[in-house]
Amino acid sequence: MKTFLITLTMMLGSIAMAQDAGVIEIVTMNLAEGVTAQEFEPVDKAIEEEHVSQQPGFISRQAAFADGKWAVVVNWESAEAAQASMDSFASAQAAEKFMSMIDATSMSMKRYELAR
Repeated sequence: MKTFLITLTMMLGSIAMAQDAGVIEIVTMNLAEGVTAQEFEPVDKAIEEEHVSQQPGFISRQAAFADGKWAVVVNWESAEAAQASMDSFASAQAAEKFMSMIDATSMSMKRYELAR
């Protein structure tokens, strides 16, 4: 029992450290003319499942739509992990369809380090 408690404490400490050292990435974009949120949602989900969530340092991802803008919030273990994912995005299998359904000129991305 004592070994279990020590292991659990170490695991929880590791999770807390990862959260403390993390980065929140916020991306906003307009959908391309004529593309609805309902059409785009499964494409966005495919990017999440097939690429983003498979990247080293990925923690979580949420997407939302309001006032004609699509927003994505991704939690990463580090800024380096976030950048590596972005650098590999173009080669992702679902990226071409994703990019064809957004107005790329409207895309904005900002990263924030978590407050400690």
